[in-house]
Amino acid sequence: MEEILADTNVEYYESLPSPAEIINFIPLSSTARETVLVGRQTIKNILDGLDPRILMIVGPCSIHDVKAGLEYAQKLAILANEVKDKVYIVMRTYLEKPRSTVGWKGLIYDPDLDDSLDIENGIIIGRKFLLAVNELGLPCANEFVRIGLPQYTADLTSWAAIGARTVESQTHRELASGLSMPVGLKNNTAGEISSAVDACVAALSSHTFLGLTMDGKNCKVRTSGNKYGHVILRGGKNGPNYYHEKVAETLVLLKKAGLPERVVIDCSHANCGKIAERQGEVAYNILEQIRNGNSAIKGIMIESNSHGGNQPFPKNTEEIRNLKYGTSITDPCLPFDVTERIVREYASEL
Repeated sequence: MEEILADTNVEYYESLPSPAEIINFIPLSSTARETVLVGRQTIKNILDGLDPRILMIVGPCSIHDVKAGLEYAQKLAILANEVKDKVYIVMRTYLEKPRSTVGWKGLIYDPDLDDSLDIENGIIIGRKFLLAVNELGLPCANEFVRIGLPQYTADLTSWAAIGARTVESQTHRELASGLSMPVGLKNNTAGEISSAVDACVAALSSHTFLGLTMDGKNCKVRTSGNKYGHVILRGGKNGPNYYHEKVAETLVLLKKAGLPERVVIDCSHANCGKIAERQGEVAYNILEQIRNGNSAIKGIMIESNSHGGNQPFPKNTEEIRNLKYGTSITDPCLPFDVTERIVREYASEL
């Protein structure tokens, strides 16, 4: 028997609709389009120092329940409008989750939380959710994990992140160079700031790589480079890096690399030791740095949900049915009322 040389570990292939087909099915509304355009330009202005407001990227660690996510968005949109003179709020609407080993990969991959892995439906549900949030006038922030997926949702995204697990990947740096919105690049999981600075240099450059057309065909992509890549400090295995000395170290590295001196600081992850309540301490420390004249700090990130903490990922149908509404199934989050207090403190102090 002739030995099979390809796909020996592939169980099956399943075709998906092209990005163009999905976008035609769920088109961008005029309101959502305006939200994205204004969102992107405002964030660029903040990063350039033309807009003195602080960028606050706020919302759930991940979206797993679109009804609860939209209810959170409605509350956040009201708050955003009330503090808009001092703070510019963008909502975390993360539809993908990178994993260190294995685990739930996000709404797009498993929207039913039951390992049925209905990716086509996940893309449709996710795009409809982003559209609904943008129609509230609230810009969306997403982390892009898989290379082909931005084509399905990038037109509804005002700010993007490349995470700590993928920031050293050439493929993701190339992706960042071609994205149409500002991109935050996190330090790696060890906490090495140089990894994010190197990624910003790479994202600023032009690249040619394999990509996906809107019609779903493999193609050669040529990018011009993204001028709005910026470092996100999120701490690492070596400890937090939100405090003054680490911010100063970051600015030295950026200057040495010939990059603009601008950073966004993540109050969650290793900066709070994965203890959600400590995000407030981190946020107030950053606020004090800004009040003391550190204009290079352009924004902060907060993981927040309607209710605080988190809950285990459900293992069966009964556990899915009994999930606590508005509570994270990934990283623990601050409750909305505490988040609101932090946001209002920033608005009143800056």
